[in-house]
Amino acid sequence: MRSGFVSIIGRPNTGKSTLINTLINEKIAIVSSVAGTTRNTIQGVYNEADTQIVFVDTPGIHRATDRLGKHLNKQSYESLEDIDAILFVVDAAAGLGRGDKFIIEALKHTSVPVILVLNKIDKITQEGIYKAILKYKDLYKFADIIPISALKHDNVDRLIEVIKPYLKDSIRYYEDDVVTNNDKSFMISELVREKILNMTAEEVPHAVTCVLTSYQEKSNIVDIMVDIIVSRDSLKKILIGKQGSMLKNIGTEARKDIEKMLGKAVYLELYVKTVKNWRNKERYLQELGFDD
Repeated sequence: MRSGFVSIIGRPNTGKSTLINTLINEKIAIVSSVAGTTRNTIQGVYNEADTQIVFVDTPGIHRATDRLGKHLNKQSYESLEDIDAILFVVDAAAGLGRGDKFIIEALKHTSVPVILVLNKIDKITQEGIYKAILKYKDLYKFADIIPISALKHDNVDRLIEVIKPYLKDSIRYYEDDVVTNNDKSFMISELVREKILNMTAEEVPHAVTCVLTSYQEKSNIVDIMVDIIVSRDSLKKILIGKQGSMLKNIGTEARKDIEKMLGKAVYLELYVKTVKNWRNKERYLQELGFDD
């Protein structure tokens, strides 16, 4: 029996959330083309008969410009402590960027084995993969380098096999049927936020967060209320849309995924509220779960 903790890090939009969903074979992290989608540390549990790997998906490490960004970076760096291995996920198609070099400098302060995961290889040629390996291998002494496509499930099984020798424990941290440590409240709020990310203009996503305010389970339906918090009234108008059309569409799409997750009919109410400059207000960050 092998078990242990593995942290997934990387700059925003390299496919970390897609990778953890693929590894766990279930949607536990929201996915969007918008950079910086993940805002909380998410644990996903991979189980085999003789193996349990707890994957820790982190917010993308970046140069922070507000208090929220600093909290997210802090979460990412803390995920590097007390773990067995690090998966450093990079976008092989986009190439080596300043964000990657920024993270590599941070990795030089840890003794934990680092596995370089070259993601999105479905977008480049074999020659492109080879060139990417050459670029990265001279920057850091990686324990292993594995090219994958999380989206296409390409080489992900090989990644699991590469991770196993680094696992140091021999106990099961979670029961076999557990796939994540996140509660329903967090998952519901995140599913609403995912729909906002995917359905609104580029100016909205980073200025919005979602909080579940009411959850009442009845015999045949679950009544749920979620507050959508934005930093400006102009964004509130965008999210509500003409005659409430945008908010209705967000609610419809979110409800489908929430019903799938809960296995029950859902009545979902969404309310949009403006809290000016909430990303820089410590009190709101704490209330929203971004506390120290």
